Amino acid sequence: MTDHILVERQGAIQIIRMNRPDKKNALTRAMYAKMSAALVEGDADPAVRVHVFLGVPGAFSSGNDLADFMVVATGGEGGTEVWDFLMALARAEKPIVSGVDGIAVGIGTTLNLHCDLTFATPRTVFRTPFVDLGLVPEAGSSLLAPQVLGRQGAFALLGLGEGFSAERAKAAGLIYEVVAEEALEASVLAAAAQIAAKPPQALKIARDLMRGSREDLVARIGEESAHFREQLKSDEARAALTAFMTRKKA
Repeated sequence: MTDHILVERQGAIQIIRMNRPDKKNALTRAMYAKMSAALVEGDADPAVRVHVFLGVPGAFSSGNDLADFMVVATGGEGGTEVWDFLMALARAEKPIVSGVDGIAVGIGTTLNLHCDLTFATPRTVFRTPFVDLGLVPEAGSSLLAPQVLGRQGAFALLGLGEGFSAERAKAAGLIYEVVAEEALEASVLAAAAQIAAKPPQALKIARDLMRGSREDLVARIGEESAHFREQLKSDEARAALTAFMTRKKA
């Protein structure tokens, strides 16, 4: 449903809100498609100076909708929607700010590695259970997480699948600030407004210098995606996903 992603403008700020609270913002292919279109269109619009990602109270995102994974794991084919979103995220020309409250699983964590500022609430937990599901890291996280967290911190997040509290995430450099739940959106939008007021060309150059080459990131996302698709069709991923969904239903 298109209303699972709400896109609005507040002046020069484009807000992309994940809005599927009944499924804790599990992302479907249609949701990925709408988010990637918003990023591309916002980058092309000179009236937009900054992108903002938000979720709903208690859930930024619980990750990819596992029903989509199971289609591929049981012999079906996936579309290009996830790939298109990851490319739009990696190649975004304008700053990205995120506000995370509560559940942040899989892409709900790795999306923030692409953000220039991330605010989170005390009840937020970042977790990437890729290996537990027989899968591999995605969204360039195998490149970005070691740069941000160091190799061992990245292994704890991506390999062990440890949950990172908001305070631990801040100490590790994964997020910028921890704020109260009731102050989250105001804090995010205030930071976005401050960014939007900067001279845009100078800010773009500064951001590009800090981010470095996009090609290394794009190449890593491609490498991860190839392994991800292969693993998704493997016996161990099929068994892990089936066991997880069985436990979830129980």
